[in-house]
Amino acid sequence: MPHKSGFVNIIGNPNVGKSTLMNNLVGERISIITSKSQTTRHRIKGIVNGEDFQIVYSDTPGVLKPNYKLQESMMKFSTSALLDADIILYVTDVVETIDKNEDFLKKVQNTDIPVILILNKIDLTNQEKLVEMVEIWKEKLPKAEICPMSAKENFNVSNLFSRILELLPEAPPYFAKDEMTDLPSRFFVNEIIREKILTNYDKEIPYAVEVEVEEFKDEPTIIHIMAVINVERTSQKGIIIGHQGKALKKVGTEARKDMEAFFGKKVFLKLYVKVAKDWRNKDSTLKGFGY
Repeated sequence: MPHKSGFVNIIGNPNVGKSTLMNNLVGERISIITSKSQTTRHRIKGIVNGEDFQIVYSDTPGVLKPNYKLQESMMKFSTSALLDADIILYVTDVVETIDKNEDFLKKVQNTDIPVILILNKIDLTNQEKLVEMVEIWKEKLPKAEICPMSAKENFNVSNLFSRILELLPEAPPYFAKDEMTDLPSRFFVNEIIREKILTNYDKEIPYAVEVEVEEFKDEPTIIHIMAVINVERTSQKGIIIGHQGKALKKVGTEARKDMEAFFGKKVFLKLYVKVAKDWRNKDSTLKGFGY
């Protein structure tokens, strides 16, 4: 049989279930998932290999109107995903308003790349309303195939996978067959720590945080990691650390446990907090953080 390979880019508004879908399709926990918007900040690749195929999935930040330079960089990740895909998965759900971010939706309408519209979270509606929504989306994206599903409940994900395989172009693999992602281990350390901050702190704090790994020593039985949590203001530093350091310790403990599960070995984790004033609006700082 001929070999198939291609890039399948997952795009859509915040909180529609893109990262949950990505993890289900890849079969591994590649993208962090929280109930907060803007959880994903980068394009994250997950690679699925078979004997005669390779699918390179990309999870992207939720589409939004930027308020600062960090969000501008995040939007570039989402926009570029419209250009370099072999298949586009446009994810929406039964909750969000259909005309949200019309400008971006028009770009999806105008693309010649095959589009599968994922109508997610169907477990939150009934059959009558679902039929209505499918008809509305047929008018909005007439060239797209529509796939109702519940990524959280893993409903209809296998049928989507089969359809992706059918649409993949014939091509040799783009990555080694034993690779699961093109991202380094340090990236996943950053993401795990940031996930714990997103789940343990409220309001603006999680969005004012960026994590840097300053040391990653992978030894036979243990990984030694030193990471810095950057915040924008001194007051935020105090909140992250918490009374007698309890809040930071909780983040560290939860992150370490997830890292040990991810890497399959013991982890020794040291966390520090530093003020990087107004980092979300500084080009040089954003570049240093990989945006």
